[in-house]
Amino acid sequence: MNGKNKDEVILIVDDDDLVRMTLSVLISSLGYHCLVAADGIEAIEVLKVTEVDLVFSDIAMPNMDGLDLLKYIVDNHKRTDVIMATGFADKASYADVIKAGALDFIKKPIDQAELEAKLARAFRERSLIRRLEQLSLIDSLTSLWNRRAFDKRFSEEVERASRQRYRVFLAIIDIDNFKDFNDSYGHQEGDQVLIALAEIFAECTRSNVDMSFRLGGDEFAVILPQTTADQATEIVQRILLRFIERNFGKTTLSIGVVPCRRNRDVPLEIDERQMKERGDQAMYEAKKNGKNCVVCRL
Repeated sequence: MNGKNKDEVILIVDDDDLVRMTLSVLISSLGYHCLVAADGIEAIEVLKVTEVDLVFSDIAMPNMDGLDLLKYIVDNHKRTDVIMATGFADKASYADVIKAGALDFIKKPIDQAELEAKLARAFRERSLIRRLEQLSLIDSLTSLWNRRAFDKRFSEEVERASRQRYRVFLAIIDIDNFKDFNDSYGHQEGDQVLIALAEIFAECTRSNVDMSFRLGGDEFAVILPQTTADQATEIVQRILLRFIERNFGKTTLSIGVVPCRRNRDVPLEIDERQMKERGDQAMYEAKKNGKNCVVCRL
């Protein structure tokens, strides 16, 4: 062992028993967690039930070859990378496999040092890409998720809630009189209000369960999974009270809360848009009711 504690999962796909066993021992010795499959069909069954970081696959295999497996992974497992192993007799070239979506390729017979270097590079690139993706989803001022992240996570959470049969609520939150505050105290002070509200979200929501977002300007959203209407209302009322206690001039919060139930008779995109619109409507109703309040529409 190299002494490193790696959590990365690598699926080795090769129809040759000896090659498969040898690669498994070698890659495991580098500290990676290894799974094995004898062909593309077997690999797909593994991918359906296990989160795999990287597939290391031969090209020439019976039943389903490596290029067909690569196409399946590119189409269905966006977060799984692939390194192809090609024999000198294989027709596929480096250009072919890279164009088809592989991260890299290695020629057989496999050199241990080259394999170790390629795996290390693959995971460095994965780590960099994930960090860049993460940054693209974060609001730079408040460090909350941004609107792009909201659209993605909202869709995922609604679908998951429908599949697993639990309730999820959406809260749309707008800061009242924020423009007047900016005009009176300046945008730097206004930024501090936004940052403070993000801190209040962290204090009042459930860690690793609820998700908070800055949608833009002074508009925010919180997704509240696995909760009841009373619990969701209690959470956002706590946010409202904590914000008032911070005493940012005449600013208050208008909050709309709605359940997000999947309607299978409506296309998902339209259904989600209607859910968000209901959240906006509940928030605007709170404003019409005099601001500084919560409206929960069931």
